[in-house]
Amino acid sequence: MAETQQEIVSVLTEARVFPPPQAFSQRAHLKSMADYQRLWDEAARDPEKYWGDRAREELYWKEPFRTVLDWKPPHAKWFVEGRTNLAYNCLDRHLATRRDKPAILFEGEPMDRRKLTYGELAVEVNRLANGLKSLGVEKGDRVGIYLPMVPEAAVAMLACARIGAVHSVVFGGFSAEALQERMNDAGAKVVLTADGGWRKGAVVPLLKNVEAALPNMPSVEKVVVARRTGDALSLSGPKLVAWDVLVKGQSDVCEPEWVESEHPLFILYTSGSTGKPKGVLHTTGGYAVNASLTTRWVFDLREDDVYWCTADVGWVTGHSYVVYGPLMNGATTLIYEGAPTHPAADRFWDIIERYKATILYTAPTAIRAFMRLGDEHPRKHDLSSLRLLGSVGEPINPEAWMWYRDVIGQGRCPVVDTWWQTETGSIMISPLPGATPTKPGSATLPLPGIHAEILDRQGNPVPKGQGGLLFVTRPWPSMLRTVYGDPERYVRTYFSELPGKYFTGDGARTDTDGYFWLMGRVDDVVNVAGHRLGTAEVESALVAHTRVSEAAVVGRPDDLKGTALVAFVTLKQGHAPSAELKKELAQHVAKEIGAIARPDEIRFAEALPKTRSGKIMRRLLRDVAAGKQSSQDTTTLEDLNVLAALRQNDE
Repeated sequence: MAETQQEIVSVLTEARVFPPPQAFSQRAHLKSMADYQRLWDEAARDPEKYWGDRAREELYWKEPFRTVLDWKPPHAKWFVEGRTNLAYNCLDRHLATRRDKPAILFEGEPMDRRKLTYGELAVEVNRLANGLKSLGVEKGDRVGIYLPMVPEAAVAMLACARIGAVHSVVFGGFSAEALQERMNDAGAKVVLTADGGWRKGAVVPLLKNVEAALPNMPSVEKVVVARRTGDALSLSGPKLVAWDVLVKGQSDVCEPEWVESEHPLFILYTSGSTGKPKGVLHTTGGYAVNASLTTRWVFDLREDDVYWCTADVGWVTGHSYVVYGPLMNGATTLIYEGAPTHPAADRFWDIIERYKATILYTAPTAIRAFMRLGDEHPRKHDLSSLRLLGSVGEPINPEAWMWYRDVIGQGRCPVVDTWWQTETGSIMISPLPGATPTKPGSATLPLPGIHAEILDRQGNPVPKGQGGLLFVTRPWPSMLRTVYGDPERYVRTYFSELPGKYFTGDGARTDTDGYFWLMGRVDDVVNVAGHRLGTAEVESALVAHTRVSEAAVVGRPDDLKGTALVAFVTLKQGHAPSAELKKELAQHVAKEIGAIARPDEIRFAEALPKTRSGKIMRRLLRDVAAGKQSSQDTTTLEDLNVLAALRQNDE
């Protein structure tokens, strides 16, 4: 293969730089790049001392660890022989000083509201923990959690952690078949669910899905059902028990199970492009240290913050930055159950105004959707309580970044664009808002202790400005430990590209300042006339056009060029598709980043196929562009009708 084919060509240019606001930096945990550099140097000089110090600062250890890291590539053990309990770290240690402080503020889609203080949350967790023990759940048993985005989801996770059970949360939007596959792989003993949950004004039939799957889930002995919809609860069969009946009369004292640092905390399934979902396994101590530390540093968390991460607990972002990270820091975490535009397009902004939320952490897909709806919706509301904005889930294009900063943050809030994965457990590359100058579309720099490098397939460093493969070259505490039940897949998927180095699957480049620019999944790199282009950069150019709301670019086979670029484009409201607009958009891309990146075909779409976490499913679009039926896993697809509509529209 020629060298030009091995390189990933970077075509995006972005020159804007925004230093942290001076007033923000003065109050921040980390106030300057000198603070960042001091910590970076400390971690690089003696990584084990650095992480050992952080672990002792972040967690209460019932028994101290003796070894910081036992690294036998690709297998790591962190804080060996230490014993801790994550529920204790989230609850008990705060009770002397924060018993009456709100831990969870909840808003349901139908406008119902609840508040749980740290004291009240501790009682709920202990009662459920005792209830689970009464069902025979013991340390190491797996417990499935299939709930809407309600406080019971956090209670369920913490109750499992309290008794040393391993939880596996399945997103409430998944089908009975997807639930069944995950619970069977985990060997779940108990499933915690609800009679339903609210989404876009309708009830998601969680209990019906569980009942449909139950005959084919032989390991499941009991199903615990919470009341959510307001309908009378009808339970069929001896395996089903009502949540309120289970916890009634249970003691509100439950001694924590002090588990080894490497004791499994949770299994979270992430879809592969083919085959069955991967059960990513995270353990207790290392995961907790990174989740706690990054929550405080990246969001500059303060005692009086009302922190809102919009993710569902069915995804890793909900684990790390809705439940565990905020609660370990004694913060107030805001939870919203429903759709972001129900019953009206301004629901998010109404929530921020009413709760006086200070931090918002959401996905680029949501930001682009709000852009499409128009500025008038956020401008109806007082968003002056916001002091920090965050982005998570996929690379954010510069124009969406700027809209987020200018319209939602009103030009005064730092924007932290975070890069991390289910497998990394916590944020890896991100600005520190009081220290790092930001650039629209860049995740900026690795956090102290995180060694991210851009290499070619032979392991050689790639020059600045040139795209390559993103690796993490040293172990970190919150890294996944294995793929549950399939250790060979763990090695093959993450450590076979360059042995001993974790392969992220992402393409990236660094600029002259060393800032990282994510270029999307390597799977989404296309070979056009001998040049390998990262499609994320072409998408950014399209979205920079004033009429475009969202874009996804994929390749299809082409006899002449090898691969032709096909762009699927969603327009902003009030703009209609036309042949003239197709030409204009193609010319716009050529002007922005060069003729090599000009799309060969532009297809207008009312919507793009997305997972329920908001990520565009580009592998399905590749099949559509090539005119073939898809054999890919579609269990995570939000709306199958979107895919059907794209197949019908061949223009």
